[in-house]
Amino acid sequence: MKNKTFKILYTSMISILFLSTFSTNVFAADPKLVTTLNSAFEKIESYIIKISTPAAAVAVGSGVLMKKFSFGDEEKIRTSNKLIKGSLFSYGFILCIDLVLSLFQTLLT
Repeated sequence: MKNKTFKILYTSMISILFLSTFSTNVFAADPKLVTTLNSAFEKIESYIIKISTPAAAVAVGSGVLMKKFSFGDEEKIRTSNKLIKGSLFSYGFILCIDLVLSLFQTLLT
């Protein structure tokens, strides 16, 4: 009795595994909604990268100018250092996220 139940369970598991693998390879694996969402996220990611580069440059430039024209005021110098470090950290974080997403995308395909 146990052997027969095991064979039925084993056969059904193998058939389910085969059919799920076969259906994703033969038929359209991604529905149209998923494809549309993927392309939308890729566009958003490219826009963020395009916008973040000039934004980081402007932030660093304004921090340098703030430091240059602080005339020895310690508070303005600290604020400019925070602005420069924060903008460079944020830009680096955005680039690292882009790198990690690219890595996952290549691993999944």
